[in-house]
Amino acid sequence: MNRDGRLGVGIIGAGKVGPVLGAALAGAGHALTGVTAGSDPDRVEAMLPGVPVLDALEVVRRSQLVVVAVPHDELAGLVAGLAEVGGWQIGQLVLHVDPAYGIEVLRPAAAVGAIPLALHPAITFTGTSSIDLRQLAASYAAVTAPPAVLPIAQALAVELGCEPIIVAEEDRPAYAEAITTATAFSRSIVQQSTRILSDLGFDNPGGYLSALVRSTVDHALTEASPLL
Repeated sequence: MNRDGRLGVGIIGAGKVGPVLGAALAGAGHALTGVTAGSDPDRVEAMLPGVPVLDALEVVRRSQLVVVAVPHDELAGLVAGLAEVGGWQIGQLVLHVDPAYGIEVLRPAAAVGAIPLALHPAITFTGTSSIDLRQLAASYAAVTAPPAVLPIAQALAVELGCEPIIVAEEDRPAYAEAITTATAFSRSIVQQSTRILSDLGFDNPGGYLSALVRSTVDHALTEASPLL
């Protein structure tokens, strides 16, 4: 990091996650160096005004911290491909946000001297900065990193607004299973319930269930959490 802790940050991935994390890091005082192109350039421009749209290799070349927010199936190939063309740099921070991977997937970058970090914010991103930044400020993030640089990963989580929780490399698959189970099951149950209410003639079944779902989930989480 620079002496004042501010970094030049590049974002690879312009879907729902990358631009939001870019906005959060910019809000923490970091300078955004570039973002890769996405399917909705107007949305990305609104969230990251004036940030150059670059290809992935140029984002890497310009950045001290590279946030990689691409689909699970693309992550390993992207990291390896950028290594093959000499993109990664010694001392550069490379951070991915996939729940299932730890830092092993970043080995091609680490092999040439980059610093691997894994950080997964435990929220469902909407791709809307006003909503997602508010969610980040009330959430946790799973962090995995080599011991010597773990404080950097934790600090970045805090700058995103999250409380960092350390997850060991070997525990990332189980962690991802827990996240997938919670989100998929919750979504399926809510969709089933809203369909039933819609068939009964409810005009706004989602709105009708919103308070019930929130209170039920909050109660379940309270029961599941150990007493302090």
